[in-house]
Amino acid sequence: MNLVPKSPKARRRLMAVAVAAPVLGLGVALALYAMGDAAVFFYTPSQAQAKHVPKGRTMRIGGLVAAGSVVKSPDGRVRFVVTDKIATDLVEFQGDLPDLFREGQGVVTQGAFRGDGVFVAKEVLAKHDERYMPKEVADALKKSGQWRGAPDGGQTQ
Repeated sequence: MNLVPKSPKARRRLMAVAVAAPVLGLGVALALYAMGDAAVFFYTPSQAQAKHVPKGRTMRIGGLVAAGSVVKSPDGRVRFVVTDKIATDLVEFQGDLPDLFREGQGVVTQGAFRGDGVFVAKEVLAKHDERYMPKEVADALKKSGQWRGAPDGGQTQ
């Protein structure tokens, strides 16, 4: 049994597919490798603890800033606790906080966990009005039964 077609036209098609498939596969592999850690995952504190997120991996933690947890140092370092009412994560941030950052409000922080379990944020995002909350945070709060959003249940953007 011969696997090569007898028709010259069919052999050309087979050859084109045989050449194009590895080239396409290589292109997809290179694109996925280049993206690497570009995908940043979002977790609530309880999800991060349940998934045992590896130290040093860039990710986002979101929830509410716990009341009475914001501590500002003279060197510009700020420590606060992010909670989803189930679990908490201590966050450390060096820099200027958004003007609307305050206790009891929704926040999303991007950074990575250190070896001691403290989340070191490189970016802190706060909501921009009384009804807006990032979709991921709102969904997580709805799941935990702690949602205090807009009366119609939606988010305002």
